[in-house]
Amino acid sequence: MARAKTLKLATFNVNGIGTRLAHLLAWLEKEQPDVVALQELKAVDAAFPVAELEAAGYGAIWHGQRSWNGVALLARDAMPVESRRGLPGDAKDDQSRYLEAVVHNLVVGCLYLPNGNPQPGPKFDYKLAWMERLIRHARTLVDLPHPAVLLGDFNVIPTDLDVYDPKAWRKDALIQPEVRAAFERLLAQGWTDALRHVAGDAVVYTFWDYFRQHAERDRGLRIDHLLLNPVLATGLKDAGVDRWVRLQDKASDHAPTWATVRVPAAPARPVRSTRSKS
Repeated sequence: MARAKTLKLATFNVNGIGTRLAHLLAWLEKEQPDVVALQELKAVDAAFPVAELEAAGYGAIWHGQRSWNGVALLARDAMPVESRRGLPGDAKDDQSRYLEAVVHNLVVGCLYLPNGNPQPGPKFDYKLAWMERLIRHARTLVDLPHPAVLLGDFNVIPTDLDVYDPKAWRKDALIQPEVRAAFERLLAQGWTDALRHVAGDAVVYTFWDYFRQHAERDRGLRIDHLLLNPVLATGLKDAGVDRWVRLQDKASDHAPTWATVRVPAAPARPVRSTRSKS
């Protein structure tokens, strides 16, 4: 008989998987997360390091793109079963930003939400439209009888608590009122922001840019999130950020962000199986 188990779920914007593969492998070896969502691969499908990840004990699916974007899902000692490639709602959208699978009895949506800068402009309009598509699709996942999680680089600073200097970021797309309002509408569906739920009012960041030693001085942003549906949120045990990865030489500007959860024994099933972008 299957039993409930505790899993470590993580999201990590690697900012170039080819350049920072050694950082990724070192983190996987030390922290041993069970489910990992990767963003900003900056690599075509053929360049994805599947052999190296398999040697490290991880099955993987991925959706690459030359020079930018790209997402992947990793499973420790297992293979993710893909259920969706591409966020529905815009058949013309060819950016590699969403990948969904069943992993270790979880429905897992890995996302890399558009940055949106400069704003106003077409990139900001695309960000808002993408968020609307995400909100529509998330409604199909939040009330599932199975555990589900949306995790990734959301490129959203939810509140002023999540940025070291709110005034300095007032013109940035990540902090605009429309963006924050859309994120709040997403949460209002019933999702639990795992890191903020555990941290309470404590300051915690997941991203530090490369300027003025911001990582060393802990002047960062919280833009990488793990959202748990009600079935999964009841099993939330802990959450945190592996900041040590960001402090390595030539590291990504993001740090892996994680949550440990108690997952019910009942197996999840894909919402629907499709590889289309319709």
